[in-house]
Amino acid sequence: MTVHILTPDATLFSGEATYVGLPGSDGSMGIMDRHAALITTLNAGDVLVRVEGVEQTFAVTGGTVEVLNNVVTILAA
Repeated sequence: MTVHILTPDATLFSGEATYVGLPGSDGSMGIMDRHAALITTLNAGDVLVRVEGVEQTFAVTGGTVEVLNNVVTILAA
């Protein structure tokens, strides 16, 4: 799936990933390939992106996430 992590100032990540872990406002959630459509808000925490077994984390203070057509777009604060 394609993942974009965007802030008002920069693009933190843009590329393919096999898994995304998110600090959702209703609890932690994981997004994998072909996930159902979803829009939700994020709490402060770490966004985890796994690419071919290698994990990267990005600290966020909140934001929103949209999952649609195998594209995950995170608008982070």
